[in-house]
Formats: sequence, structure tokens, C-alpha cells
Amino acid sequence: MIEKITQQHIIDTIYTIAGILFCSFALKGFLIPNQFFDGGVTGISLLIHEIYHWNIGLVILLANIPFIILGAFLVNKTFAIRTLLAIIGLALCLHFIEFPQITSDKLLVSIFGGVFLGLGLGLVMRAGCALDGIEVLALYTGKRISFTISEIILGINTIIFLIAAIKLGLPVALYSILTYYSASRTIDFVIEGLEQYTGVTIISGHSEKIKEELVLGLGRGITVYKGERGFMKDSYEISQPVDIVFTVVTRMELIRLKNLVHKIDPKAFVFTSIIKETAGGILKRKVRH
Repeated sequence: MIEKITQQHIIDTIYTIAGILFCSFALKGFLIPNQFFDGGVTGISLLIHEIYHWNIGLVILLANIPFIILGAFLVNKTFAIRTLLAIIGLALCLHFIEFPQITSDKLLVSIFGGVFLGLGLGLVMRAGCALDGIEVLALYTGKRISFTISEIILGINTIIFLIAAIKLGLPVALYSILTYYSASRTIDFVIEGLEQYTGVTIISGHSEKIKEELVLGLGRGITVYKGERGFMKDSYEISQPVDIVFTVVTRMELIRLKNLVHKIDPKAFVFTSIIKETAGGILKRKVRH
């Protein structure tokens, strides 16, 4: 048990160091020299740096401290300590390590600056901490108002980009939005990877065979809802009972599942939905915080 914990700590440390280096590279090699921004606390820090020319590492550290304290109460103290150490590491890296400016092409900066920044942030998040306190703020605010965390983050970032547009011009703000999008998509991929889960709902007259293949063939857990199908426009009063099968698979397994269902029943109604988080059952994720 101790060996497993030690091994996990080593992996987390490697992720954190790599994440700090990628973030520093993105900031000093792409974003800062070209006056580009990201969303969240990082975006606020970059905006303050551009307007007042304060040390970017110090600004990022100071800007995140309130959210680190908040995280200690909303998540736990371990998360807060890890996050504090990671942000201190980022501040030191930005101060002492020099990265060359990679390009001044605005499109390349917005795309690849966002990709490298997202890669760094995602790796640190996989290690169980964070380099940006925006989600902690959204979590805190979301408990007090009737908005989702995503909506709160979007609102905060909208304000950041509006200020950037006023202070530095609309083109910079628009390119920065592209940077933010690139970073957020990269974060999603780093955290979820090819193992991102997809919920699949199957409605078919051959549900028994489909259930058997999903459980015994693919080794998936299933949930069965009792429903009815029919209710066509010309025969609304005609319906028949049906088992609605729901399962969760990874992105890599999705094509195989669709082919399996199509082979059993080409007329089966299948629709999918992205699963942001799973817990329990056959699918178990590590609790990192």
C-alpha cells in the first residue's frame, strides 16, 4: 500500500513539474510577447501584467491566493497545499527560466499558445491540484446562485475578454478567445484522453440479444428502463413495450458497440451523450483531491 502511494506521488510530481514547464513555455514563448490572454485567473494575471507591467509570476501567485484559501474549505487542505506549491513553482519558473519567443504570427500564437497552456494545466489537474483558481471560485459561487459552474466560468471569462477588448483592442480579445478555446479543449483531452466516457441509449425490438452481447461480449454494465415504442403519426394508439438499454463506454469502444448493435438490429434507435463524470459501478475513477 505504501509503495503504491509513493509511486502515485512520484507520478503526480512528474505531472506537476511537466505541467509547470509547459505553462511557462506557453506564457513566455507565445502569449506574453504577443499580448495574448487566456481565461480564468491566468487571464486576469496577464491582463494586469500588460496594463501595469508587474512581474507576471508574482501577479499569478497573488491572484490565486484567495482561491487557494477558498479551495482549502471547498475541496480539502491537501488540494490547497498542492495547488499553492504548484503555483509557487510556476511563479519561480516564470521568473528564473527564459523561453524564446516562438512566433509572432497571431493565429499560431492563439492556437499553439492555447494548446501548450492547456497541456500544462491539464497535467497539473491530473496530479490532483490546479494552476488556476477560477474553478474554485465557480464552485463557491455555484452553491449560492442558480447557475452551473460552466456558466459561471463563461461569465467571468466574458468580463475578462471585454476588458481586454477595451484596453488592448478587439483583435487581441478575439485572438485571446481562440487561445482560451484551444486551451480548454486541450485540458479536456489531457484529463479525459481517449478514455472519455460516452453514454449510449439503445431502443430496439431485439433488446434481449443486445443486452446479452453488451454484458457477455463487451463486458459492459447496463441499465434497463421499461418503456414503450410506437406512437406513430398514422397509428398513435398502437404501441408495444420495449426494454431501453443504457450503457457507458469509452470513446474507443463506441464504434465497436455501434457495429454490434447494427449487426443485431439495423433499425435500432441509438443515441449518445457525453459523460462528464462517473463514479461507482463498473467504471471507477481515482479520487484525486
